[in-house]
Amino acid sequence: MSKVIAIDGPSGAGKSSVSRLVGERLQMLHVDSGALYRIYTWQALVKGVDTANPAAVAAFAPKVTIECRPEHGAIVYYVGGELPGNRIRTPEINAHASQVATVKEVRDAVTALLRSLVKFGDLVVEGRDITTAVFPDSPYRFYLTASAEARARRRQKEEVEKGIANQSEEAVKASLLARDRIDSTRKYAPLKKADGVTEIDSSDLTLEQVVGLVLEAVR
Repeated sequence: MSKVIAIDGPSGAGKSSVSRLVGERLQMLHVDSGALYRIYTWQALVKGVDTANPAAVAAFAPKVTIECRPEHGAIVYYVGGELPGNRIRTPEINAHASQVATVKEVRDAVTALLRSLVKFGDLVVEGRDITTAVFPDSPYRFYLTASAEARARRRQKEEVEKGIANQSEEAVKASLLARDRIDSTRKYAPLKKADGVTEIDSSDLTLEQVVGLVLEAVR
């Protein structure tokens, strides 16, 4: 039976960096569930689907085909035989992803895909409903959080370094808070801290310190 470390939390809390390093240290595959919702959003926009129309998104969802491959310590997603790359990391995708992620048919498809990945081995899965809906029975569940200011600072720095966008820190903060509201109030599988999870506030912690706390709890 594959081991699953489940990590939830809001945008910018450090889930991706922490999950990648934990996966490296424990030789487990890193799984970015958020990228799957971004892929659905990207494909919907490419095909001209109105992302504000849940019925239209639900009807489109079965048409999206994602191939998953374990590569270099992570599960990598291919669409039409190619990697999405930074096409799913733009402010436009950010603006539409939360709406797409509220659609039950999309979430059901992503949940089923994520659960199927245990066939590849032990996983470190990050997202917003991993501890509550996808792998609620995992004994290794964490909720990473941080202040809005710390999260905005990290996300803005990441966007600039990757050349994705050059938004102000305040604009990034506003976007994150809007995403928080949608994620935490959606009807289906909302973002919340599950009972029994280990909560880590990373606002004043280094990446290595957070990774250390997760590893200590797992071991």
